[in-house]
Amino acid sequence: MIHEDLSGKIISAAMQVLNELKPGLDEKLYERAIAIELKRRGLIVSVQRSFPVYYGGELIGNLVPDLIVNDAVIVDPKVVACFTETHVAQMIGYLNITSLDLALLINFKNARLEWKRVLRPSEKAECTYPDLHV
Repeated sequence: MIHEDLSGKIISAAMQVLNELKPGLDEKLYERAIAIELKRRGLIVSVQRSFPVYYGGELIGNLVPDLIVNDAVIVDPKVVACFTETHVAQMIGYLNITSLDLALLINFKNARLEWKRVLRPSEKAECTYPDLHV
């Protein structure tokens, strides 16, 4: 499993944050708390790092993932009822732009922490998106 040790450390830090803060707060509060906890555990955390996005060779804007840990894993704290395909699609977009291979969606909504690993699709992988033009 890609970045297994690092993702385990991130999830452990998220559990610590949820145990201390409890569920029901704003996403930004969990984002700040997990950044603090990850740094306390000796990990390198980039907060809101900006990545340029180009179309046809022209800059069209910037993509700003919440957290990047050890220049390897995108971490996106959420407070949602459940993860959706939109959340996963957003992470795939982030992975493609950043050229990283793993993102972790972490949900602080409930007393029990939920997370989802999202991998960047390989260029050789077949498209699994449904054909919406049928």
